[in-house]
Amino acid sequence: MSTKTPDNQKSIQRAVLVVALITNFSNTFAASSINIAVPHIGKEFSASATSLTWVVLAFLMTTALLAIPFGRIADLRGRTSILKIGILLFCLTSFLNIFAPNMEMFLVFRVLQGIGAAMIFATNLAILVDVFPANRRGWVVGIAVTAVFLGASFGPVIGGLITHAFGWRILFVAITILAAVAFITAMVRSPKEEKKEATEKLNGVSVALFIFSLGVLMYGLVTLAQNIQSYILLAAGIVLIIIFVRREARVAVPVIEIRVFKDSPLFVVSNLAAFFNFAALFAIIYLMSIYLQLGRGLSADVSGLIMITQPAIQAVLSPVMGRLSDRKSPYIIAVAGQACCVGALLMLGFIGAQTPIMYVLGGLILAGFGISLFTPSNTSIIYSSVSNKDYGVASSVISTARTFGQTIGMAFLTIIINAVIGNVPIEKVPPAAIIQDTQISFFIFTGICIIGLLFSLRRAAK
Repeated sequence: MSTKTPDNQKSIQRAVLVVALITNFSNTFAASSINIAVPHIGKEFSASATSLTWVVLAFLMTTALLAIPFGRIADLRGRTSILKIGILLFCLTSFLNIFAPNMEMFLVFRVLQGIGAAMIFATNLAILVDVFPANRRGWVVGIAVTAVFLGASFGPVIGGLITHAFGWRILFVAITILAAVAFITAMVRSPKEEKKEATEKLNGVSVALFIFSLGVLMYGLVTLAQNIQSYILLAAGIVLIIIFVRREARVAVPVIEIRVFKDSPLFVVSNLAAFFNFAALFAIIYLMSIYLQLGRGLSADVSGLIMITQPAIQAVLSPVMGRLSDRKSPYIIAVAGQACCVGALLMLGFIGAQTPIMYVLGGLILAGFGISLFTPSNTSIIYSSVSNKDYGVASSVISTARTFGQTIGMAFLTIIINAVIGNVPIEKVPPAAIIQDTQISFFIFTGICIIGLLFSLRRAAK
């Protein structure tokens, strides 16, 4: 029986919510603001259009590889301490990126940022969901998602203004300050966590095999069609994943609780729907940054003002849709959201050199509306499909589905860029090639989003 009084419980809930809001905002602000700075980073380091995608991929792949191991460690040792360490690491590596001397060191620091982000994403939502009752889960997830979208909203605008006026390095000053605020807030406001006894210990071989197998698979996908080795790595990654899954079924303390996947088909289908949604939609901001600045010749600050449309809609509507999913069927809401996302991607596939900005804004608005419908309801479904002792597993799987999906989206984008533009410096790419790449990419992402919609329809039909 809990010894917490109602007042104490409410105080804990408020404290955890504040920490979740600040960490969600700061991390997504960092990601979205860097997207707007990509062309400027590429010009300073003379990076090619293909290699420039690693500005995003280095961070995403690291987060995808480590979210599940950190989520499992957090379940066994305590989530709050992992969260605090992750925020501190993210802050320090953001600071180091201010002084990156070349593209190679910049990417090293991005990898280190990804490690910190993996620790944050594997814990903050699990801590939040655990302290709120089930009948408020959709609402609190909607609030947390709002912070994500607010970060994504302010990122392009503030990032564009800073990059245009002072350069992209000053952008990392702002990111460092935000991360420092998040760390201080976590240290002061996070509730004290009971120390867990070290009764179980993760198998080091299983952890290493998981990271290596998923890393090989993702690298093979990201570099697909660039050389023969990519196909070998892809095949090797698939074989290693199979070996890992078979091993996990036998070890005493698995990295991934295979039991959760076996016991809850709803958990599996919902994460697959999320995976395809993120794979299809993540590249919108990256593509729009390149399209508006290099394809249409707009400045970073003006591009940022246009790009704010999508995340702003998401920020405004997510709490409303989260509360709606507590009262109505979250399955139907998720299907409607994913259908809107398909329509938005299809719209954006037709943009060209002379497309009215109002048409572009219409596509971004529809995408924002669809995501605000889908994300809170789908996340609530995922948590409702497992017991609270598995919230850490659920949180890390959600994070991995998101980051792995985003990585796959960027992998497809890299392949398309390599085929359409080639490995040439970004500043030398003609606008017509940029626009052609954008159109092809959006049509392919429409197809990917349709697959996610099919998973949502399958779930809703049951």
